[in-house]
Amino acid sequence: MDKHTKTQLLDHLTQLLEQGNAHVTFGQACADVPSQLLNQQVPGLPYTIWQLAEHVRIAQWDIVEYCLDPQHQSPPWPEGYWPKPDQQGDAQSWSATLAQVQKDRQRLLDLLKQDSSDLLASLPNDSGHTLLREALLIADHTAYHTGQIILARRLLKDWE
Repeated sequence: MDKHTKTQLLDHLTQLLEQGNAHVTFGQACADVPSQLLNQQVPGLPYTIWQLAEHVRIAQWDIVEYCLDPQHQSPPWPEGYWPKPDQQGDAQSWSATLAQVQKDRQRLLDLLKQDSSDLLASLPNDSGHTLLREALLIADHTAYHTGQIILARRLLKDWE
């Protein structure tokens, strides 16, 4: 891939990961959530707002580590990617979750932007996966659960 193409692709990936383009970003969906709603169950939905955000954090962290460390061991699926059903967050854990999502997103962007990073080369863990695939996976997964967070907030009368 030539340098110009990589630069264009990185610009598109950065916009997708940070700006959301056609949808609300994760940060916007999680902004100003009242702490009393973090653990409130919504009838018919299996997860709370905090559990959804924590799931995004865990999955994104795992994917970033997978990209950085060929020896990385992922958590067991699916239980390792979700907080325990009765686990609850508070204002402090909510802030920590959101900060870690931002930090890991930046770690991914920094990796993608390294001159030595080939976005289309297979990762060294013999998976056949590429950095491009993993970045798109993070964007797709985060967008999916961002929609669920917004739905939960709507049903809790906390989103217009």
